[in-house]
Amino acid sequence: MKGKQKYCSSKSKKKLFTFVALFVVGVTLWSSPQKFVVPSTMKAEAWPAHIELTFENYQGFDYEIFRSVDGGKKFIKCGETTASQYLDFFGKPVSKETTFIYRILPKGMDIKDKNAFKFEQKVTVNPSDDEQLLNMTQRYTTKYFYEFAEPVTGMARERSNDRNGEIVTTGGTGFGIMALIAGAERNYFGRQDAFRLIQKIVSFLEKSERFHGAWAHWYDAQTGKPFSFSKYDDGGDLVETAFLMQGLLIAREYFNTENAEEHLLSNRITQLWETVEWNWYTQGTDSLYWHWSKNYGWKMNHRIKGFDETLITYVLAASSPTYPIDKKVYDACFKNSPYYFNGKSYYGIRLDLGMEYGGPLFFTHYSFLGLNPNGLSDEHTDYFERNKAHALIHRAYAIDNPKKHTDYGAKLWGFTSSDDPLVGYSSHHPGTDADNGTVSPTAALSSIVYTPEESLDVLRYLYYEKGKMLFGKYGFYDAYNPEMVEGQQTVKSYLAIDQGPIAVMIENYRSGLLWKLFMNNAEILQGLKKLGFTIRTNQSNKLN
Repeated sequence: MKGKQKYCSSKSKKKLFTFVALFVVGVTLWSSPQKFVVPSTMKAEAWPAHIELTFENYQGFDYEIFRSVDGGKKFIKCGETTASQYLDFFGKPVSKETTFIYRILPKGMDIKDKNAFKFEQKVTVNPSDDEQLLNMTQRYTTKYFYEFAEPVTGMARERSNDRNGEIVTTGGTGFGIMALIAGAERNYFGRQDAFRLIQKIVSFLEKSERFHGAWAHWYDAQTGKPFSFSKYDDGGDLVETAFLMQGLLIAREYFNTENAEEHLLSNRITQLWETVEWNWYTQGTDSLYWHWSKNYGWKMNHRIKGFDETLITYVLAASSPTYPIDKKVYDACFKNSPYYFNGKSYYGIRLDLGMEYGGPLFFTHYSFLGLNPNGLSDEHTDYFERNKAHALIHRAYAIDNPKKHTDYGAKLWGFTSSDDPLVGYSSHHPGTDADNGTVSPTAALSSIVYTPEESLDVLRYLYYEKGKMLFGKYGFYDAYNPEMVEGQQTVKSYLAIDQGPIAVMIENYRSGLLWKLFMNNAEILQGLKKLGFTIRTNQSNKLN
């Protein structure tokens, strides 16, 4: 019996030991704290009516964003993201200094978890004004040309949602060069950073295929070869070349310093400028032609007529020190079209030049990013007043709203070529079937040099009232149509040719910097005089 009892006791102890071991393991598993990773680069930056939260998230973790404005007593959930950035819009500007506390928590972690404080960021928000609003818009928009630049070539990507690969744009790059120079002056990044990026662009342009000195509209950054804009448009594009050269000449002036590296870059740009064969694109006639292809020759046969965005092409062609055109080409071609002269009034606003209602607003932007319209006139018009009238006609049209589109008015106006939620890329302007309720933020915002208060009304509305829907990583998205269902009202794309004018014209409104740099090129003044323009010495009270 004793032996049996001993055996039973030993067996029982073994069972008891096994049970206790399993129990301990179970308790340990049940009570062990969950593992988590705290991003090492969390940052919160305050803007007039939103906070930009950035954090390392290469793994694409799910995070929930919580906000407190009462010192952490109460948190509300703002949203979720799998990205490394979150923009939290809180509406109107604060009336007094306010501390915001954020917790960027892994999804599933309770806001009251004892470890939640490890994911916390504090930021102070101060009352803001229009100057800060403009600075914010310019800074975010410039990121498109700095952060989103094609890394190998430095060129501006054609668009943020490109389905054709790494397509870069020449005209959009010209706009971007101007934005980068203004960004350097605003200390958005260092002057050396802008220099290195523009140097990279120039290196690409020097080795890329050209067509009697002109560049193609698009290039494939992966191959370095021209990328066809359309079936027969696979060669030289003189208008896009002009947009590009407008930016390059501004860079040439900006970097024409005693610094050896900068001065060399300036000289390299001069070489590019002097090898564009502007007069070759006349075919020996009294007209200037837009395209030439080594495969299709002059098949497109597109004469460059005005009044539209192409004025800068004639200014540069007349200003060329090596391959200039004669004034007769400007008179016989650009000024000889059914939509050059106007002279009508719309909503009581006289328009000297241009098509009905003036056409899309990019006509007032692209040529005048460097070419200063202040004090610029000829026998037909004062160009600042002409462009101002064009913008005001668009605003008056939106207020009148003859097609009864949703939300058109003094706070939502401005029509131009842009993406469109209904039909893709399209030209929108008054008096046409293309007016389908789509408003393009670039239209009114880039008109700020002509209509400061009216454009600011739109900016305030788009940001303070619609910012959560319309504002993203690189500023305002390309198009907005409030008549669409909620999830399709905004085309969340960015286009270089729409982003560039916003940043450039805001800078020109704030300081006139890019106008001054472009007009400091001696050849430009000679070319303008040659074409019959008059320039007032004091072009604007904005200029020093």
